[in-house]
Amino acid sequence: MSDMKNCDCASDKKKCPWARVVPALLIAVSVVVLGICIKAGIDNIAFRDREVTVKGLAEREVKADLVTWPISYSVAGNDLGSMYERVNANNATIIKFLTSNGIARDEISVNPPDTYNAESNQYRSSNFNYNYSVSCTVTVTTRNVDKVRELLNRQSELLKEGIAFSNSYINYQFTGLNKIKPEMIGEATKAARAAAAQFAADSESSVGKIKNATQGQFSIEDSDSSTPYLKKVRVVSTIVYYLED
Repeated sequence: MSDMKNCDCASDKKKCPWARVVPALLIAVSVVVLGICIKAGIDNIAFRDREVTVKGLAEREVKADLVTWPISYSVAGNDLGSMYERVNANNATIIKFLTSNGIARDEISVNPPDTYNAESNQYRSSNFNYNYSVSCTVTVTTRNVDKVRELLNRQSELLKEGIAFSNSYINYQFTGLNKIKPEMIGEATKAARAAAAQFAADSESSVGKIKNATQGQFSIEDSDSSTPYLKKVRVVSTIVYYLED
């Protein structure tokens, strides 16, 4: 031990054992560290190649919050002046029916009349016995969907007033999508995560971080043809997860 302590490594490397041991230890440690780094890199590449693509669905049934209801009718005759009076009277009757039953006046619009002149039409039908026909539409646009549904069942009362009405396409809409978007996206993400977890369990893996995600477009459709005031909101998210051992 006294020889080793008094050894001058700088002047006599052959007689000092540390001169050979230290460099060897440094090389060995460097090789081990390099091996660990290479293995980690290889494992990382292998890990990144293991992924699963899943889809998450979120659906909700909502009630329409806006409705457009056109009430159309036609009058025929040979004297435009008298037809004009009938159109005004019919419009007033329809508006009174609506406003007296809960529809606000500013929710009602009267479209310009559309006049058909049979005399100027060389292709006129021989079954049309009048010179003129005027078509009119009174339109209700309101968020009071329940009230419109109620009045649809009562509009036959207009027949008592001599108005032969017809209903064009009644358009029910849902305009509150932005309010439910965040929650539905969260539901779709949870559904996708659950699907990925099931896949990972079947393959004896675990779900890692998200590699990328794509949010599908929201769709709003009628729940069915008999209940157009009920809408089905739907979104599908596609998410790619890494799989871990």
